[in-house]
Amino acid sequence: MRRAFRHNGFPMLFVGTTTSMFGDSVMLLVFSMWVKELTGSNAKAGLTFFWMVLPSLVAPLLGGPIDRVRRRPLLVWGNLASAVMLLPLLFVRDAGQVWVIWSVAFLYGVSFVVLPAGLNGLLKLLVPEDELVDANASLRTVREGLRLVGPLVGAAIFGGLGGGAVAVIDALSFTVAALLIARIPVEEPDPREQPMGDYWAELGTGARHLAGERVLRHVLVAFATMLLVLGFAEASLYAVLDAFGRPVEFAGVLVAIEGVGAVAGGLAVPRIVRRFSEPGTVAIGLALLGSSFAVVATASAPAVLLVAVVLLGFSIPVLFVAYTTLVQRRTPQRLMGRVGTALEVILGAPQAVSLAVGAALVQVLDYRTIFGLMAGVTLLGGVQLVARLGRSAFTPDTGAGPAVAEP
Repeated sequence: MRRAFRHNGFPMLFVGTTTSMFGDSVMLLVFSMWVKELTGSNAKAGLTFFWMVLPSLVAPLLGGPIDRVRRRPLLVWGNLASAVMLLPLLFVRDAGQVWVIWSVAFLYGVSFVVLPAGLNGLLKLLVPEDELVDANASLRTVREGLRLVGPLVGAAIFGGLGGGAVAVIDALSFTVAALLIARIPVEEPDPREQPMGDYWAELGTGARHLAGERVLRHVLVAFATMLLVLGFAEASLYAVLDAFGRPVEFAGVLVAIEGVGAVAGGLAVPRIVRRFSEPGTVAIGLALLGSSFAVVATASAPAVLLVAVVLLGFSIPVLFVAYTTLVQRRTPQRLMGRVGTALEVILGAPQAVSLAVGAALVQVLDYRTIFGLMAGVTLLGGVQLVARLGRSAFTPDTGAGPAVAEP
């Protein structure tokens, strides 16, 4: 991953982005904790995540405007706007102001759509295509590492100083990120000089690109197939703990162990991609993830369960880094905003469905059956990907190819 840091601008982008990631990891759990404390309602606390996810359903509406602005200014002003949006939380005092928390959660969801789209575009400008995997892996590894400590830090600050203190820390992280990214030396062409059709006609451009590019289409189908069952794991978590006679607090241990595997996966994925290409790495990731589900379905000893959790954690960054890199390499810079926002919907919908279906299945099926189903569907996604692409799935692509050529 050190290769990416040799390029002028990426170290500054890395520090700025990881700073805002820290703020995210501290703040995200606090939203629902705050609502729960004020209202005492589990339902209202859970509704907080709905408001945060809601902007992803209308993400394509933002794709066109994102592609009409330069990437660095978008990230600078986007981070500053994200800092400002947190300030109303300083005035929350009682249950009657829960709507303020929900409003900020919705705006947070908007930033989750806009900022990653800008980041993907800026990475393409700063880092050569054959080293994008290093850049993506370094950012993903830090994100997974922060999952180990960020929520604990946020909960501790919330318990000691209140939600307003957490909001201030998060706002500062966005501000620091904006200041650092503003110092990145990069020459960007004016995207307004690129021809663009009618706004409404352009809404489907990102989805058409993903469906029209052969490799992206087949990898997307495999990825979405996996996401259709991935949410079952969250719904079945406490059923697994009950079967092994562990208290609910043991879920924190499993999350930490999964995080260790995720960090290892983030460190390993650049080598895997260079050896087997992005589509091949996605297929390998699906095989590892499906195998981890199968182990959970058949495990009878806690030690075996922990091995499966490590394997699950390892496979997640392998999958997401490989897929993110593939999309970046095979998408023209002028389309990055529309493609990124289209992905929010295409990949977000299966995840939402899997969470809902998983919550229903756990009421009627044994967790072993559920994880067996997850293993079968995930492995099927990998098999269909290899069947569609053949040996070319595991052949590293040394060139960008016509799919990513600028007009």
